[in-house]
Amino acid sequence: MSGSERDGVFADLVGQERVVEELRLAVRAAAGVGATGAAPADAAVPGAPARSRSAETGRGMTHAWLFTGPPGSGRSTAALAFAAALQCPDQGCGHCKECHTALIGSHADVDVVRTDALSIGVKETRDLVRRSALTPAGPGWQVIVLEDADRLTEQAVNVLLKAIEEPPRRTVWLLCVPSTEDLAPTIRSRCRLVVLRTPPAAAVADLLVRRDGINPAMAAYAAAASQGHVGRARRLALDERARLRRQDVLRVPSALQHLPACFTAAANIVEAAAEEAREATGESDAEETRAMRRALGEGPGTRGLARGSAGVIADLERRQKARATRQQRDGLDRALVDLASFYRDVLVVQLGASVELVNEADRPAVEGAARAGTPAATLRRLEAVLACRESLAVAVAPLLAVEALTVELLAG
Repeated sequence: MSGSERDGVFADLVGQERVVEELRLAVRAAAGVGATGAAPADAAVPGAPARSRSAETGRGMTHAWLFTGPPGSGRSTAALAFAAALQCPDQGCGHCKECHTALIGSHADVDVVRTDALSIGVKETRDLVRRSALTPAGPGWQVIVLEDADRLTEQAVNVLLKAIEEPPRRTVWLLCVPSTEDLAPTIRSRCRLVVLRTPPAAAVADLLVRRDGINPAMAAYAAAASQGHVGRARRLALDERARLRRQDVLRVPSALQHLPACFTAAANIVEAAAEEAREATGESDAEETRAMRRALGEGPGTRGLARGSAGVIADLERRQKARATRQQRDGLDRALVDLASFYRDVLVVQLGASVELVNEADRPAVEGAARAGTPAATLRRLEAVLACRESLAVAVAPLLAVEALTVELLAG
């Protein structure tokens, strides 16, 4: 039996052996088969005696879980794999109908919630809470996987809190956030914490070769360049345009020779992110709009859109705009991560640290920048990049934020 077959639904969760073991123990408890063969039937029941509550034992099942870890560590992958294992009669075999439908998002009792917007509001959360109260269609659990739970508004958190405090017997909430600080204390205190780490580059490269059939050399490059971010590594390995955009970002430090160059570089970075967002959303937005207009009565042999359709179309356009905005912000964040990796490498060379460079292929440029500056100046530049990331996270105008960054990088 190969490693991937043995790991079943957890095969794509790389470098997280401790987490996989923890989740497997919970799945066994949920199925009524504890580590010693006992059957803690009430382990998932709110209000059960303290001795059976998994939050205390660290081994059994509980009704609310919080998956945390840095970007690319596999928070959503872990949550979805756990959801599939809870539905599987063999506790996560990876090849049965229950596993397959849960992993691709079509299982009747697994609700995967992703948002294309910058926030999750009250209306969406109330709809989600209503769905969570449904009785499972099958013998397993009603599982709600809420990706980007850190995007919940304050009012949405209050709506979710009551549902997590008093969940139905067979309902499980799986929330995903980068860190515990990204979620309200009232929510995180009621969840069992699962902490993922950044997977080693070698493990990510192995996954790309095994799962996606990527050339080992390309897989190794993508894994290192992504700094252990599995999704980004796959994108870099398969998309030449993504690799070219990354190279453009890595050329920015050497291009900042004078003030006009700073504004040009900032404009190029922001425009590249906007173009990437258009590529990601343009075709799907157009098809979504066509489908909506057809559903509202537009088409050959009709009199046009039904009365009252303007509001529906306007709401769709607002959602599409929000999706494009998030795509652009995500693209900018990726660019800033790449820029930070360059200055990290410069600092490594300046300090003579015996660690691998993230951008080994760009070593000449890294060493040139190292000779031209000091560790203190490099550290200031690295901190400026990280501060810009934080600014963009709170809806600062992207161009202004990046212009301020490039000017600061020039000043050193």
